[in-house]
Amino acid sequence: MNELTLHFDNASESTSILGRKGDLLKRIQATFSVRVTARDLWVKISGEEVEDVQRVARFVNCLRQARSQGIDLRMHGTRYALKAFAEGHEEEILALYREQIIVSPSKHTVTPRTFGQSRYLHQIRKHDICFGVGPAGTGKTYLAMAMAVSHLLQDRVNRILLTRPAVEAGEALGFLPGNLHEKVQPYLRPLYDALHDMMDPAVIERHMETGVIEVAPLAYMRGRTLNNSFIILDEAQNTTAEQMLMFLTRMGFNSKVVITGDPTQTDLPGHKVCGLREAVSVLGGIHDIGITELDDSDVVRHELVQKIIQAYRAGRSENKNQGAA
Repeated sequence: MNELTLHFDNASESTSILGRKGDLLKRIQATFSVRVTARDLWVKISGEEVEDVQRVARFVNCLRQARSQGIDLRMHGTRYALKAFAEGHEEEILALYREQIIVSPSKHTVTPRTFGQSRYLHQIRKHDICFGVGPAGTGKTYLAMAMAVSHLLQDRVNRILLTRPAVEAGEALGFLPGNLHEKVQPYLRPLYDALHDMMDPAVIERHMETGVIEVAPLAYMRGRTLNNSFIILDEAQNTTAEQMLMFLTRMGFNSKVVITGDPTQTDLPGHKVCGLREAVSVLGGIHDIGITELDDSDVVRHELVQKIIQAYRAGRSENKNQGAA
């Protein structure tokens, strides 16, 4: 029997890494042929195979390193790292934790949590136009927002423009209370939420008053040329083909465009062509345009979200096959 004991600096470090309920320890034991015993200031790893014991030790130390860098170790992230270690991707996980986006003058950072998210960020850095396509919860909008804020802090752009199509999802805008600005606010709320996660509210308000940050419905983009800007089009699966072409041709000099959406979740009427789906198909062969397809493994919300997405996809596929029969 091989044994190895790791010592923690304090109980807080142990709890933040291993969790309060021992869920991570159970997952480690289910993944590797080891027994893990933990107390407030130490964790003992024992097993027949020395390589398994050492790999689990490297995994725990990897999480300790991530925590020391200020990375928020939520259960999804530790599960993902554990799976990567089991599959032999130790170096890739370490590189993932080193990849941080600075989103505030106080050096607050955002870190990708999956390999797919890391590829997405690489595409944004490399290309002036980038598509992030995938299911809900994969961080498409949040990471694009982090890159936008980072570019603004570095003076690489002069302003951030955030836009979404205001599709009438079962409720006509004309029947909603308030003026046009007030009517479209519910559609734009997710963009505000992501922005407030990264910037002080007073700074956001000041930037919005001066036009450094603009949040507006897609229709407001028509007729404009957007220079020196970081532009995010969110929920692009709800753009028509005409709207998408209009948006893409707004891009001016020294600008970067990120388009996010999930083509399987469009709210467009059946006779309308999905602008996102068409754009990905038509523009996929252009070398200077980046397209990142995220999948269920990149979902970073509660683990049930991933299972829900998979269950719905399987159910719809089965219904489609029955209909074809």
